[in-house]
Amino acid sequence: MGLFDMFKSDSGDKMTPHLAFTTSLIYMMSADGEMDSEEVGHLLSVLGGKDDGRGTIGVGAQNQALLDSALKYRRKNSLDTFLAEAAPLLTDAQKMCIMVNLIDSSLADGQPEPEEQQMFAKFLQAFGITEERFRPFFEVIMLKNDRSVFTNQSHPKNAPGYQVKLSM
Repeated sequence: MGLFDMFKSDSGDKMTPHLAFTTSLIYMMSADGEMDSEEVGHLLSVLGGKDDGRGTIGVGAQNQALLDSALKYRRKNSLDTFLAEAAPLLTDAQKMCIMVNLIDSSLADGQPEPEEQQMFAKFLQAFGITEERFRPFFEVIMLKNDRSVFTNQSHPKNAPGYQVKLSM
């Protein structure tokens, strides 16, 4: 055993679909150079974060290990490296789940920053998902996050007779 062999295992855990999911969210959260509290809240909610009774939100031990591995991976690997490693491991359902959560995360703080939009496009390409195929999912997430329909009575979607429909 060499002097520095103890650090070899620090290079990251073996990529798994669950690690790819969490790491994807970390990449998106950090795309614009900062992690907003809304984005962190979204991450904790999808990882099963909960209040510990003292007003502190945390994740269980298993999810904390997953989060730690994702953060470690993110610090050491480029997005391109990650996408090349993760994409072949994921099923179509896993890819779509990641994409829906990426959009939800990018909208958590209001609107997606240009860096988040560019990163999203890279995920679509790496996962082999067209914008056309993803559009209905995008529309649902946009609707979910558009709470102005409650605060702005003159919002176009509040017009008499307007119906929400998915484009196909």
